[in-house]
Amino acid sequence: MTTLVAAASHAVRGTNDTVGGRRIGAAFATAARGGRVALIPYVVAGYPDAETSLRIALAAADAGADLLEVGLPYSDPLADGATLQRASGTALSAGATLEASLRLIERIGAERPDLPLVPMGYANQVLGGGDGEAVARRLVGAGAAGLIVADLTPDEGAPFEAVARAAGLAVVYLVAPTTPPARRAEIAARSGGFLYCVSLVGVTGARAALPKSVGRLVRDVKAVSPVPVGVGFGVSRPAHVRAIVKAGADGVIVASALVDALGPDGRDVDRLARLVTELRAATAR
Repeated sequence: MTTLVAAASHAVRGTNDTVGGRRIGAAFATAARGGRVALIPYVVAGYPDAETSLRIALAAADAGADLLEVGLPYSDPLADGATLQRASGTALSAGATLEASLRLIERIGAERPDLPLVPMGYANQVLGGGDGEAVARRLVGAGAAGLIVADLTPDEGAPFEAVARAAGLAVVYLVAPTTPPARRAEIAARSGGFLYCVSLVGVTGARAALPKSVGRLVRDVKAVSPVPVGVGFGVSRPAHVRAIVKAGADGVIVASALVDALGPDGRDVDRLARLVTELRAATAR
């Protein structure tokens, strides 16, 4: 017990006070000064292929992204619904690997150096049986400011937080509607850059409507979070964004709806850009 308490005490610093955490915080602050919440579109690295995914990422950036989440294709994406699973599978079939995804992030970072990039992946990809130092340093070198590891909890995340902190990378944690209030506060205290608030119980995927409970959830999470709160899962249209803005969130994350907008072959970049523009217009407070 003493060892566990000491480990928790050592890890409580989190990764918010890192170069990456400060970059993310600055992006949220800039949006807030403009009377908006931050818009965080999601793109899948390598979908439908490497070159097109670069075009998609740059189009999302130019259409109004304040930050950009980049999904790292994975064979067993536990948090992803059907749309993102399909896109991830297509990317893998087209040759996507972790190395290829890192190269893509480097290219996005080189083209849009002022845009904070926040990749999202899974523990097996990042840690791979080790401590994750090599991946963390590569991500920072590529221009990433933060990293979401969907299946890594703070209970197990302290060693990787230490590695990420040394590299200057923020580790973004998630809370869900099922997370107990005291647990939310603990996770928020450890999250770097921002806290990812999952709006619903279940996996990702565009929804016709958000849960009626999302307003209360956002208010409760905001009350205990020392970092900005970004809300995702199920967000697919401007009306959803406006509801999240009304609830008091600091940012909104849109994923599956943007992949759907690309059409069945994943190549309708203009349609995706139009949706990002519409979503950005809905972020005004």
